[in-house]
Amino acid sequence: MKGFIKEFKDFVCRGNVLDMAVGVIIGAAFKDIVTSLVDNIISPVIGIFGGANFDSLQYNLFGKAIINYGAFLTAVINFLIMAFVVFLIVKFVNTITKLMARKKEEDAPATKTCPYCKSDIAIDATRCPHCTSELSE
Repeated sequence: MKGFIKEFKDFVCRGNVLDMAVGVIIGAAFKDIVTSLVDNIISPVIGIFGGANFDSLQYNLFGKAIINYGAFLTAVINFLIMAFVVFLIVKFVNTITKLMARKKEEDAPATKTCPYCKSDIAIDATRCPHCTSELSE
C-alpha cells in the first residue's frame, strides 16, 4: 500500500499533471470572463441592432411534445459569438507575445567578448577573427 501511495504521489506531482490542472482552473475562470463579456456586453449590443430573441420560438409536435428550437438557435449564436471573442483575445495575446519576443531580440547583445584577446566579436562566431582562437561556446 505504501508503494501505491508513493507512486500516486509521484504521478500527481509530475510537472505535466500540475500544468494541466492549472490550465483547467485557468480555463474555467476564463470561461466565466468570456461568458460575462458575451452576455453582458456583446449580446445586448447585438440585440439593439437585431432586435431578435429566439428563446420563445418553439414547435408543437402532435400536441404533446414541445420542441424549443429557439433556445437551440440562441445557444448556437452564443457559441459563435463566444468563439469569435475567444479568437480575438487569442489573436491579441499572440500579437503582444510576438511584440515582446521582438523586443527581447532587439535587447539581446549582437557581440560577445573573446575570452583570449578580449576583443568584440559576433555573437555566433566560433573562431575569433583577431587572435584566431577557437571558441568553445
